[in-house]
Amino acid sequence: MAKNVKKNTVEKTDFKPVKPGLRKVIINGKETTVEITCKFDISGFDRDTILEWYRIINLGRRLDDKAALYLKMAKGWSYHAPFGGHDGIQLAIGLSFRQNKDFLFPYYRDMLTSLAAGITPEEIILNGLSKETDVAGGGRHMSNHFAKPSIRIQNVSSCTGNHALHAAGVARAIKKLGSDEVAICSNGESACSEGYYWEAINVATLEKLPVVFVIQNNKYGISVPLVDQTANQVVSENYKGMKDLLIINCDGRDPFDSYRAMQKAIEYAKSGAGPAMVHADCDRIGSHSNSDRHEAYRSEEELVTVRRRDPMLQLRTFIIESGIATEDEIVKIEEANKKEVFDAADKAEAAPNANGKSFDQFVLPEPFFKYELNVEDFIDTSSNQVSFLEAINLTLKEEFRRNPKTFLWGQDVSKGGVFNVVKGMPQEFGKERVFNAPIAEDCIVGTANGFCRFDKEARVVVEGAEFADYFWPAMEQLVECSHDYWRTKGQFSPNIVIRLASGGYIQGGLYHSQNLEAVFTTLPGIRVVCPSFADDAAGLLRNAIRSEGVTLFLEPKFLYNYKGAYAHFPNENYFVPFGKARIVKSGTSLTIVTYGNATHVTLNALKELEKNYISPEIIDLRSLAPWDKETVFKSVEKTGRALVVHEDKVFGGFGGEIASTISDEMFKFLDAPVRRIGSKNTPVGFAKSYENEILLSVKDVIDAATSLMKY
Repeated sequence: MAKNVKKNTVEKTDFKPVKPGLRKVIINGKETTVEITCKFDISGFDRDTILEWYRIINLGRRLDDKAALYLKMAKGWSYHAPFGGHDGIQLAIGLSFRQNKDFLFPYYRDMLTSLAAGITPEEIILNGLSKETDVAGGGRHMSNHFAKPSIRIQNVSSCTGNHALHAAGVARAIKKLGSDEVAICSNGESACSEGYYWEAINVATLEKLPVVFVIQNNKYGISVPLVDQTANQVVSENYKGMKDLLIINCDGRDPFDSYRAMQKAIEYAKSGAGPAMVHADCDRIGSHSNSDRHEAYRSEEELVTVRRRDPMLQLRTFIIESGIATEDEIVKIEEANKKEVFDAADKAEAAPNANGKSFDQFVLPEPFFKYELNVEDFIDTSSNQVSFLEAINLTLKEEFRRNPKTFLWGQDVSKGGVFNVVKGMPQEFGKERVFNAPIAEDCIVGTANGFCRFDKEARVVVEGAEFADYFWPAMEQLVECSHDYWRTKGQFSPNIVIRLASGGYIQGGLYHSQNLEAVFTTLPGIRVVCPSFADDAAGLLRNAIRSEGVTLFLEPKFLYNYKGAYAHFPNENYFVPFGKARIVKSGTSLTIVTYGNATHVTLNALKELEKNYISPEIIDLRSLAPWDKETVFKSVEKTGRALVVHEDKVFGGFGGEIASTISDEMFKFLDAPVRRIGSKNTPVGFAKSYENEILLSVKDVIDAATSLMKY
């Protein structure tokens, strides 16, 4: 039995019956019309519990009013979404959540949910005022985004419904690593239109995950009425075809009906039969938020109706008319709540404001390995060389043997992946650790984010898409991953390695030749690496898996079996630090900065350059975010010239960042303009003749290097 429900219960018949309908009541000396629409079936609940529930609801509404007051005073709470009209279901969610056991993903309207779940009034106000001691993240996230990671109330995004995949992901971890925990995902009905919400429901039913999805249906997405959002006004009807999904509809105004629905849903999810969905019919008494004026799109008749059936006023009236408590007893509770909010506000207001000077903290966790090693100490040069692909495969297997909490999923991985990079892993580690994901890239990354919330030691490696070109649907979840560590002030980090087969030179055409690093590197909070040789692939991958944080591991697929990328396989003590480049060839007349496929294009131009008495120093960055300015700058200071060579398009490519940084900080050492070369600014055509014309070529490198030497 959940908290606040005592064993010494009474029957509904112990109290006077209360008829539904309208009545005039006096509240705080003012006459108010209340319409009783809720059934208020209190069978099985004792008097103390009923009064305690009213206390929590009223306390929540006091906080709701306090937030609005702060807004009027311009003292904080720059964003506030009132919960009035959702009282029953939000109380039920919060009371059903077990602190330090279950995982709760509230949305921005879930103030009462958060209060009932264990966030104190002071902590709620700290969040609203963006204080340094805000338990959600020290003022780093918007007000009304309630969280308390220390008891497993999760910090979620402003992107509505985004957290549904995280809930499904942590439910997957519960199933594989936990016991009877449950993930609870709460959101409004508008979130159900999002693609990632559907993906979450799909994967939860597919895997029978212990997750409860709660839809608080107030019939508006800001100003968009439900009729313009979905064909089914009872939104849960949209999911009736989902196998093993238990759907429960309840009155979200009624705490007793809502609580029973939540308990039934949780028990079903815990049983292993599948996920559950609770659809709560609610009203939105106020505007969507402080920036919304709902009078512009809602009739006065509608507003009068929803105000009359205010859930708190209904419950208050029911308690008094049924004889559960007197007016004086209710007023006593309300006055105590008033004082509690005042006291909490005084403490919160006295707390220090968020420290803006700490903006550069918690961008990324410290990596597992940071320092350079002597390569010769960790590589047996007497052994046979391995391919780029084999190096990744061998490293993955080593790391899976080392840490049994390492998992891998993606498309077609059960057969070894599209390129056989994970060949043999399903057989060795089993389908519990290496398994297929749906063709839903958002789902792949989003569930990885959620999975990591269960256990800090867990590591997830995903094949983010069969080809990097197909990763775009996952960008929202990648952005989410990039924010988490910073947003939570270091309380949570998604420990994920996202592997992507990228680049061209395989005659792949428009959708099998893309380079995405220019986009990825603009996101603070993720590492981006792109090795050019087998040994570096092993060292970077090993560091990425063992490190906390998100690493995008770009695998130039042309190099998988390219002889020039072969190398001796380093042992398990070899790591490549992030942000440390490799000098592939020393030189004196020109610095060439490159990475990935372009490294080998450059090396293939070396013979012709040396024939023309050009001695280039070729630097393979290996790591793009962060990138090794120190090594590059030291080389430019020596050579006086810089050429940036990458496979991506020149316009908007990552090379522009390198070139501008060299120009900004090394101008006094330059004897020539900084040049950058790459592919043409068009899609990559399928025919080989197109690829030859569009992609970076050996001739491009020779021509650019030669022209720079004329200065």
